[in-house]
Amino acid sequence: MTDALPTPLVDPEWLAEHLGEPGLVVIDATSHLSVPDDGRFAIESGAATYRAEHIPGALFADLLADFADPASDAPWTAADHDRFAAAAGALGIGEGARVVVYSQHWPFWATRFWWQLRLEGFDHVAVLDGGLPAWKAAGGAVTGAPSVPEPRVFTGVRRPGLVRSTEQVAAALDDEDTILVNVLGEEDHRGETATYARPGHIPGSSNFPAARLLDPETGRLRPAAELRSELAAAGLLDAGRTVVTYRGAGIAATGVALALAQAGADEVGVYDGSLIAWTADPDLPMATGTAPR
Repeated sequence: MTDALPTPLVDPEWLAEHLGEPGLVVIDATSHLSVPDDGRFAIESGAATYRAEHIPGALFADLLADFADPASDAPWTAADHDRFAAAAGALGIGEGARVVVYSQHWPFWATRFWWQLRLEGFDHVAVLDGGLPAWKAAGGAVTGAPSVPEPRVFTGVRRPGLVRSTEQVAAALDDEDTILVNVLGEEDHRGETATYARPGHIPGSSNFPAARLLDPETGRLRPAAELRSELAAAGLLDAGRTVVTYRGAGIAATGVALALAQAGADEVGVYDGSLIAWTADPDLPMATGTAPR
């Protein structure tokens, strides 16, 4: 194996220098999500847009199909370990591989796959900062030519501490050692929107919108030192306490997990079902307004 990945982020220049090296697997992990005026989600695999245009040699990871739990009512629910291992191995992810994952637009599809790989015990993974737009802006080539994977055996072991179920979140509502963080926007957190079955946030949650992570002009993550300062000010780097992030479907929640990993807190839990799962159960409490409860 050549140079180690400067995890958890690489820039387009790093990828251009290393593209095509043996064992380097580039993954497009895009899904498409829109919320029309009626508030109902419209979701779609990114496979078609991947086939139209991708980084040369990149392979496609379908987070809605191959890497999702087919028995779940919520989209993108993480697959069990065996299903994940089979799909990852088929893409050439396993012993001796390094992975760079990107998205065609919204960066949190890439951080979602970064998190899923780490959840299943694979650490040699980084996110392409700025995704496909940054790659193209830096002069990187794109192609519609199909890529052929070199399958490997995926041998990682799941880290259960990196994921939370609805039952686990409910049981920890009064746990002072758990910091529950809603990464939706401020209006959603306060309950002023109707995107989910019930408005508001899980009681006890603080609010750190995932949009704060990004430079609005470039779509790239803001400098790590800036983010560390903001995360610390928000109380998310409190040693001895466990951070659990959530959003709507557990996608952008992984972006905050990545930012926390950059800041040295790499054991962050992600509530996989997030508000889609939580608000579906009328017996689970919700809070509105700015106060946590």
